[in-house]
Amino acid sequence: MPNENLENNYEYTPLLTKEAEETKPTFKIPNKTLLLATLAAGIGGTFQYGYNVSVINAPTKYVQNFINQTWTERYQSDIAVGVLTLMWTTIVSVFTLGGLIGVSIGGTLSLKMGRKGTLLVNNILAMTAALTMGLSYPTGIFELIILGRLLIGINSGIGLCVQPLYLVEIAPTSIRGLMGMGTSVFVTGGIFTGQVMGLKEILGKEEYWPILLASTCIPAVLQLLMLPWFPESPRFLLIDRGDDEGCKKALRQLHGAIDCGGEMEDIEKEKNNLEQEGSKAKKPWELLTDRSIRWQLVSVMLLNSAQQLNGINAFYFYAHYVFTQSGIPSERIPYATVGTGACECVTALTCGLLIEHLGRKVLIIGGYTLMSICCILFTLTITFQEVSPIFPYLSMACIFAFILSFGLGPGGVTNILTMEMFTQTARPAAYMIAGSINWISFFFISMVFPFIMLGLQQYCFLVFMAICILVAVYIFFIIPETKNKTFLEIENEFKNGGKKKGYSTYGSGLTRLTTSM
Repeated sequence: MPNENLENNYEYTPLLTKEAEETKPTFKIPNKTLLLATLAAGIGGTFQYGYNVSVINAPTKYVQNFINQTWTERYQSDIAVGVLTLMWTTIVSVFTLGGLIGVSIGGTLSLKMGRKGTLLVNNILAMTAALTMGLSYPTGIFELIILGRLLIGINSGIGLCVQPLYLVEIAPTSIRGLMGMGTSVFVTGGIFTGQVMGLKEILGKEEYWPILLASTCIPAVLQLLMLPWFPESPRFLLIDRGDDEGCKKALRQLHGAIDCGGEMEDIEKEKNNLEQEGSKAKKPWELLTDRSIRWQLVSVMLLNSAQQLNGINAFYFYAHYVFTQSGIPSERIPYATVGTGACECVTALTCGLLIEHLGRKVLIIGGYTLMSICCILFTLTITFQEVSPIFPYLSMACIFAFILSFGLGPGGVTNILTMEMFTQTARPAAYMIAGSINWISFFFISMVFPFIMLGLQQYCFLVFMAICILVAVYIFFIIPETKNKTFLEIENEFKNGGKKKGYSTYGSGLTRLTTSM
């Protein structure tokens, strides 16, 4: 099993030490084209997921009133409370079903149409979803909302699968973590934007709810206008399509003519390695039976399930109660909720700035450790809520601290590790599996948490504390640091149980590793 401590048993004998040191990847500020390509991919990718998770909360009462009104006009009787609850639950949860469908087909589409091509075609689903939800009120057909939520769920699932592939494959090795954080930044940015759009001063009034739900077409239109100006993934062009000239042209456009040489060499090495192994693009079921990537797969499945099961959704659920207990007027609570979205957005940006300096393991282990501490403190402050007026404010501080810890660690680093643990032929299938686990866990916690809370009340956070601690311990002992390493080097660390053998290269520098006797 991978364990960084095993590296102490090996002595590093450098060859061409000076050259290797000079060519080792160093942090560089990405150029304008690379940043704009990231923006173009994200605005219609994971931004849609975050936006549609949060935007449905504001018009809850208005949509329920519409369903009741429509039902009465159809059947000349009021809808039963249980049926209304079922309809609303379906509207909310069908998004999860759509996401699971989307992530299941996203990897296959990215191989057939390319990463960029899939993102562009995916906007058809977003436009159709916006149209159906927007027409639900004038036509008096509330079922159109269910259909629209299913379609935008599929769109979000595809975006969550394909956009991270595109970002990690266009990024230079030295800033791959920073670029990978784009996924988390756009998710949190989407959540925050959805919360803001749902305020009464913007589209939160009753007469505007169809426009609010239909506003999901705006990110789709922006991506259709921006993304065509940027190239396809260079790795996809060379490794999957065999387009050498297209790859070089894409690298020059994204990295500049001076800096693209080292990345081209890295891609060619990965391509040659895969050709020697006879590897072709793998299917998800092939990954599940491949013992050579067993630990990567187990790690990715654990990390993605933990991302939903670590208690973040439970803290959001309790936020309304805590804000009320803190004396915040009910009409002001939406603004406090926007504050939690802004908090998560800021931490995602902060994590992006820190990840190339501190590394992946420090951030994600630190995040889970702080989250476990917050779970303990939050349980205590909720338990003694009535003892002193200060405890509601301490509970509020715990909520913000937990969200900060989540954003600095698991919220962003999980996606990056999922991308970095696999080489080109396995990455799309790995993302299909990871995404499916993530969506299933999301659905599971949504269904089970109300019962956990009913049985354990505030002590349910002790369950989340245990999950956070166990995941942190697993990461510490099993997952190697991936900062500034090529995909082949990361794969070899897993294969060798954390021991580095043979030769490791950075650019044209060569380092030989010998076992000390």
